[in-house]
Amino acid sequence: MYKIPANTLFMGKNLVYVPECHSTNTLASELCQLTSTSEGTIVITDSQTKGRGQRGNSWLADPQKNLTFSLIVRPTFLRPIDQFNLTIAASLALRDFLTHRIHGDIKIKWPNDILINSKKVCGILIENSLAGDMIQCSVIGIGLNVNQDSFFMESAGSMKAITGHDFNLYDELSMLLEFLERRYLQLRSGKILELKNDYLNSLYGKGELRKFIDDTGETQGVIEGIDQHGKLLIKMQAGARSYDLKEIRFIG
Repeated sequence: MYKIPANTLFMGKNLVYVPECHSTNTLASELCQLTSTSEGTIVITDSQTKGRGQRGNSWLADPQKNLTFSLIVRPTFLRPIDQFNLTIAASLALRDFLTHRIHGDIKIKWPNDILINSKKVCGILIENSLAGDMIQCSVIGIGLNVNQDSFFMESAGSMKAITGHDFNLYDELSMLLEFLERRYLQLRSGKILELKNDYLNSLYGKGELRKFIDDTGETQGVIEGIDQHGKLLIKMQAGARSYDLKEIRFIG
């Protein structure tokens, strides 16, 4: 059983633990609809059988070796058009946490994968419920590879694979929630410029020439940053262009 973290104001104070489930995001989305569900509630499991990632991909994780949970927040202060700011805050919180725990080159691969030494150790999937012109509730799904030893993809890694030692999942969760709360409060207080600057400074491949595939086929360009809606900005020979998640796929 996971312990309630002691050093947060509200993140994780309501903790829903299930030994196994298809998707913590699905369970959390159901709880989101209940007004009695407090902000900061997390749904966590030891074994997620049908975890979801970006682009409709699956998130595979060995049971009882990793952190797979969903965090419920109610960012009613954000307009739907600004919802990517929540992605920025969550991504930075994971980067902050891993920087605190591990020595390595820690970057955010747009939009919200966390890499250590170019190995993916964390994925984030945020799903928002809208009510009119505001975000009523958001579910931040997090899959963090902690003690996993083997992977289906060569590009994946874990905290243990990088450091060579095991981590206590309870302790790591408690610490991670502190970083998530800190960045969320920064977002809530309107410090968007600081968040965006930190995000850009952590963006994987920024300023580098990269090969990718878009609607024109295989091409290349230099990653410049993101636009006001969170789309990726790439400068190519024909000029700059912004891309949404499903409009671009990097090669290598």
